[in-house]
Amino acid sequence: MTPRRDPVGPGQVSVWDFPRPAAAEPVGAHVLIEHRGVIVADTRRSVRTIETSHPPSYYIPKDDIATGLLRQASGGSFCEWKGTATYWDIVIDDIVLARVGWSYPAPTPRFQCLRDHVAFYAAPFDRCTVNGETVIPQPGGFYGGWITADLAGPFKGGPGSMGW
Repeated sequence: MTPRRDPVGPGQVSVWDFPRPAAAEPVGAHVLIEHRGVIVADTRRSVRTIETSHPPSYYIPKDDIATGLLRQASGGSFCEWKGTATYWDIVIDDIVLARVGWSYPAPTPRFQCLRDHVAFYAAPFDRCTVNGETVIPQPGGFYGGWITADLAGPFKGGPGSMGW
């Protein structure tokens, strides 16, 4: 089943116009992650990945993630375009946000710009923003895209979207 595109409003782009296979591009957007009063990450040097039907995922340089909060988690996954992913926990005092981040330590040649960067699911955090706008997490528990007002869907991840 192919979904019906949402109308594209002024200043919006449709995620259905994003490329497949996925692409990565450096962006100068101000990306901020906060949890329990702690700035987890703060950057203007992120790389975003875009793919048909998905809101972007933002990969943050490890240097722009607060020191001492990242802890490597167990397990991994494989992306046909980016390679093998490693997962990360965020630990703030006695709070552990398990497997909330992922990275590609040895990305494929097309995605070398993701090396030494970590992407995060937005849902577990108190607040994730892009240029001051609080993002909406991509639906479902697998994909980690960040939805902002400049995007039109529908977005993969919700019920019935696995076949898109």
